[in-house]
Amino acid sequence: MFNQILKNIKLTTPLIHNITNYVTVNDCANILLACGASPIMADDLNEVEEITTICGGLNINIGTLNERTIASMLQAGKRSNELSHPILLDPVGVGASSLRTQTAYRLIDEIQFSVIRGNISEIKTLALGSGTTKGVDADIADTVTEENLDSVIEFAKQFAKVKNCVVAITGAIDIVTNSEKAYIIRNGHPMMAKITGSGCMLIAMTTAYITANPNHLLEATAASVCAMGVAGEIAFTQLAPYEGNSTYRHRLIDAIYLLDGETLESRANYEVR
Repeated sequence: MFNQILKNIKLTTPLIHNITNYVTVNDCANILLACGASPIMADDLNEVEEITTICGGLNINIGTLNERTIASMLQAGKRSNELSHPILLDPVGVGASSLRTQTAYRLIDEIQFSVIRGNISEIKTLALGSGTTKGVDADIADTVTEENLDSVIEFAKQFAKVKNCVVAITGAIDIVTNSEKAYIIRNGHPMMAKITGSGCMLIAMTTAYITANPNHLLEATAASVCAMGVAGEIAFTQLAPYEGNSTYRHRLIDAIYLLDGETLESRANYEVR
């Protein structure tokens, strides 16, 4: 099925509205082009409703939050809900400051998201009202392991049920779930943690995947997470001994551009529970 999900992006070239952080905005635009979608970046309150109306999906990322963009996120999100467009939330660093935490709660209270993606610490903060975070990284105490995997899956399913969305918890082991069915994904490479923006690129790309496959939100999200992990693995094999994390970022985007459905199907490493 992942093969067809990827083909649908190439066939439809979905236009994706991004209200994202300025650290990785260029990477997000390039990963969308690489996977077969089309990006538009717009966060001014005076145009977000118009922009999101002409797009197919909305990506909201709170990585570099400010009062101006909060209003834009809320307005664009509500307009997208009116249009039944898929919307993704990346609550970057929620729990690290009261502004991020309060804004994330307001967003999930006032907007119906299709997918919420975060590391385990971010998702715990959203679901439980408290959590620990290391800036924008997960707290090591929250790490998903084989030993606690079953309990984390059950926790994620319950949160997905409460918020009526797909929940994606990304890390060394990725979990993508709705209230009933979970994909446990073991693709990726440790080098992905050495670049800024792998998570931001993932959610931008995931927005394209679900916009092109609106009737298969869970499977499309899982396919996107697998695709990014597979690309991370391929990118590492392309590095010369004298190349480091900067080149790796470029190789990652190249790998997404060159990824075909057959390669994705054959290299995707997941189980369903």
